Amino acid sequence: MASSMPREAPAVDEAGVPSILPEEEHGSAAPGTLSQWQLINLRFSKHRLAVGSLFVLLVLYALALFSEPLAPYDPHARHLDYPYAPPQSVRFSMEQGLHTYALQLYVDPITFRKQYVELPGEPLKLRWFARGETYQLWGLIPLERRVLSVEPREIRSPDGSTVAPSSFFLLGADRYGRDILSRTIHGARISLSVGMIGVFFTFVLGLCLGGLSGYVGGRTDNFIQRTIEVVNAFPQLPLWIALSALLPGDWSALAIYFAITLLLSLLNWTGLARVVRGKILALREEEYAVAARLMGASHTRVLFRHLLPGFTSHIVVALTLSVPGVILGETALSFLGLGLRPPIVSWGVMLQDCLDVKAVRYYPWLLTPVLFIVLTVLSFNFLGDGVRDAADPYGSSSS
Repeated sequence: MASSMPREAPAVDEAGVPSILPEEEHGSAAPGTLSQWQLINLRFSKHRLAVGSLFVLLVLYALALFSEPLAPYDPHARHLDYPYAPPQSVRFSMEQGLHTYALQLYVDPITFRKQYVELPGEPLKLRWFARGETYQLWGLIPLERRVLSVEPREIRSPDGSTVAPSSFFLLGADRYGRDILSRTIHGARISLSVGMIGVFFTFVLGLCLGGLSGYVGGRTDNFIQRTIEVVNAFPQLPLWIALSALLPGDWSALAIYFAITLLLSLLNWTGLARVVRGKILALREEEYAVAARLMGASHTRVLFRHLLPGFTSHIVVALTLSVPGVILGETALSFLGLGLRPPIVSWGVMLQDCLDVKAVRYYPWLLTPVLFIVLTVLSFNFLGDGVRDAADPYGSSSS
């Protein structure tokens, strides 16, 4: 029997108390050998809710990035035989495999309300990565296969009076027979990208104006702060509506998209600017900043090379928490018909179908984008809380 190596006795201090090695306490490295970002990552990994929210956001952005192959249909494809089709359930059997049942449209002779009934005698097989209509991934790469699709064939009613093509609406269809799931997946690309691009403009404006205000001071600081107070004095939603109404109606969909994104950014930079100003005021008289100026460093170098990196984590937190505001702003404007407009597909544009209360009452699946909006906003808020706790050196770590 092989003898094990004797374990080295732990070191003791002058009082005879065994000391804990840094590797034993922290597993891999001593706190003094970890950088600021490594410490933030270590604390963030213990925040389970924030880590879960990050995973949810990665899934949502993956859906937006690969929306063409993941969506069962083109977002503009109309199935006029299935207006307001309800969500279809997915079933599995050893004979048919993964399948669903065909739908038949039935009009009530008294109320004239359209209803659908399943045809158990018409099972439709669901296919994985099957060939279909050609589409372009990101508008560049031609592809034919979608992740999930239904077998294409004609469905005949039991009495043989009507014939309709096969369909599969996992989350239902709208009044034009457009698949809600496909439109929601494609709408994620617009709604989520508006948040990210809007935050980029917010970052540039807040960082530059806030840093200039805190570093220069004097009249410049007073002018920028009074401007921030004036901007914050206006109610955001009415101001968004007023500015959106000024956009020309003959602009292209792409121009409207960037105009709305820039418009939302112009009203969201004030919070970040005040955070940056406060941090700059606290750090500009520190010894390392004064020493840099005495050694001949330019004001731009002192500001962007020495001062701003000192609170980068706080900037990341502020940006993370501002993304939901941009997404909700785009949703509100598009819902009111003053933001993005068809043929652009976004969550806010999809919710225009919910302006009719009767439609929501009888066809509640039209509210599907609301679930994705709530999930996205909550995930960003939980992620921001986790990053804030991880970036706070004086806070207790979350477990």
